[in-house]
Amino acid sequence: MRQAIAAFIATLAIATALAAPAGAQEPRRGGTLVMGQSTGTTSFNNAVGSGTGIMVPGAQIFASPVMHDDKWNPKPYLAESWELSPDSLSMTLHLRKDALFHDGAPVTSADVAFSILTIRDNHPFNTMLAPVDRVDTPDAATAIIRLKHPHPALLYAMGPPLMPILPKHIYGDGRPIKTHPNNTRDVVGSGPFRLVEFKPGDQIVLERFDRFFIKDRPYLDRIILKTYPDSQTSILELEAGRLLLQPFFNRVLELDRAKANPQLVITNEGYAAVGGINWLLFNNKRKPFDDVRVRQAFAYAIDRDFIVKALHKGLSKVATGPIHSGFPQYSPDVTKYSFNLKKAEELLDAAGLKKGPDGIRLKVTCDYYPGDEDGQKRLAEYMKPALKKIGIEVEVRAPADFAAWAKRMATKDFDISMDAAFAWGDPVIGVNRTYLSTNIRPLVFTNNAQYENPKVDALLDAAGREPDADKRKALYGEFQKIVTADMPLFWLTELPYHTIYNKRVHNPPTTIWGTASPMLDVWLSEK
Repeated sequence: MRQAIAAFIATLAIATALAAPAGAQEPRRGGTLVMGQSTGTTSFNNAVGSGTGIMVPGAQIFASPVMHDDKWNPKPYLAESWELSPDSLSMTLHLRKDALFHDGAPVTSADVAFSILTIRDNHPFNTMLAPVDRVDTPDAATAIIRLKHPHPALLYAMGPPLMPILPKHIYGDGRPIKTHPNNTRDVVGSGPFRLVEFKPGDQIVLERFDRFFIKDRPYLDRIILKTYPDSQTSILELEAGRLLLQPFFNRVLELDRAKANPQLVITNEGYAAVGGINWLLFNNKRKPFDDVRVRQAFAYAIDRDFIVKALHKGLSKVATGPIHSGFPQYSPDVTKYSFNLKKAEELLDAAGLKKGPDGIRLKVTCDYYPGDEDGQKRLAEYMKPALKKIGIEVEVRAPADFAAWAKRMATKDFDISMDAAFAWGDPVIGVNRTYLSTNIRPLVFTNNAQYENPKVDALLDAAGREPDADKRKALYGEFQKIVTADMPLFWLTELPYHTIYNKRVHNPPTTIWGTASPMLDVWLSEK
């Protein structure tokens, strides 16, 4: 479908799209927003990394070609307008001519081309920009993205969490981009805030960039991101008024506690494009998980309704397959695994895993993604009594930190692991990576199940290049049917993310990217 945005003044367009509703308080300029994050930041360059610890601060430091509103519509940002060619093989971006990097250098098409190719070649989401062949730059304000085949996910790939525009004069100096020193110090972007302090594991200080290209934005003087891996500490800081906003929060007991505080507001808006799903990951190349009957037996032994109702207090939702129910490509026509211990035991018997004299069939280790207590740790701990009922003895291995868990995933040194992933706006970006056999790589957040199915590979490839929405949905529907039967991993719940914020905070970001988008319109009242 031809996508075109009529040329108009981008400043006015953005101000109109993001304006406060009628009758709202007049925005107040100034103040410091203290935000919490559960995952520490190791780099600010989200051109080569993913995760909330990099994408949230990265979206404040770097500007992207487009933004998106809460209805999934693309909006001008660095690109004033754009158009897709009739054959869907090229997209032309018409860039603002007044955008500056934090060092005063102008943002040009050369920076856009450099950034797109850098992301294509280095980002862990290797399906995200794989169709990009080259980027032409006929002049400083025009970038033409040339595609090998149609790429229906392209406009989502150009959003704030995924396409930071880097200064070529800094990052194009020949040093390896993934370990470039400017990933963590002297970071230069063109976003609304610039980095002024970074204490790893503690805090990040961002200050307003006074030469930002959108007039009178942002309102805030600064943002301080504090790392609170313990959710109880986050709640205590929120209650004390020292912490003003905590995104990506799903700790059930603390959410209930926050609801009772008249100074705090809770919302689940701002996570539409995240499309997060919790799952139990099987190492499909390690016995006995190379047998589909064993994987299916585990699924039948896990009571997802209990997880939702008892462990998550109704805040989450059962996940039925690999695509989040909020996405247009979702299909409910999949293999269902209702809780059935008898069926689980029959499958294990058929797979040759008989109970020993002690009633144990199999001993396994279960790892879990750190920093998400209700979504990961508690579910990993739940596996121990749940699977014991069918003769599976589970040892839960607590990771020392994210790096330790990520290393196990990258080296495939695990039996089963509690994991989660985001879809990031389109299945091509965040779903395909988990199931494509070509994405079995020594990296975290790839196909760590080591699942291989040529039919699935073909369907995902076809869906990733199909511009017709209905045909695309049908392809993803067939994919979901096959993969839920194969059960390379077991989908448990859709992530129940919420944002908690103080009533002093106005206009917290509720677009599809939430706090992984530039916080241009956030402002603070005095009380």
